Amino acid sequence: MSAARTSKQHRKTAETDIRLELNVDGTGVSDIKTGIGFFDHMLTLFAKHGLFDLKVQAKGDIEVDFHHTVEDTGIVLGNAFREALGAKTGITRYGHILLPMDETLAQVAVDLSGRAFTVFRAPERVDTIGIGFHFQLVEEFVRGFANAVLANVHVEIQYGKDAHHMAEAIFKGLARSLDHATKLDPRVTGVPSTKDVL
Repeated sequence: MSAARTSKQHRKTAETDIRLELNVDGTGVSDIKTGIGFFDHMLTLFAKHGLFDLKVQAKGDIEVDFHHTVEDTGIVLGNAFREALGAKTGITRYGHILLPMDETLAQVAVDLSGRAFTVFRAPERVDTIGIGFHFQLVEEFVRGFANAVLANVHVEIQYGKDAHHMAEAIFKGLARSLDHATKLDPRVTGVPSTKDVL
């Protein structure tokens, strides 16, 4: 393997202060502390199933709500992937999965195209998860991530009922899709685009 695909990020705003370390070619080791228990669980399984080493220390205005912390963490994670992948030389570029989680079936597709676009299709009026984690925050995370990493990210819950299961299927699906999209393919010369840039 060539140069390490890693990134260290620090983003501080009036609402959040986030430090993040990423190794794209890791083993799934994580240390996650966002102050939001369910979100920690999601980021931990994201790292585990994507085989990314991930460290996140986030402080946010969670006394207001969880929105800023979740969205901004998505942005910082996207920035980290973008930096770690650099010019994206030799990557597979695309990744997709159909992922079951009990009664839920999620489809996630990723194109590390250099263009930000998000499609998120999921049931409306889904129950809150645990203490105050609204399912809609999953979409905010995905959108923040896609905008920062500059990727097409399509998410669809084909069917499902349990909010926890739907959220978990999405995070796992995103992880697995990214793991595939970021893989180095020895057959690829330069970047996988007729534009010669991603």
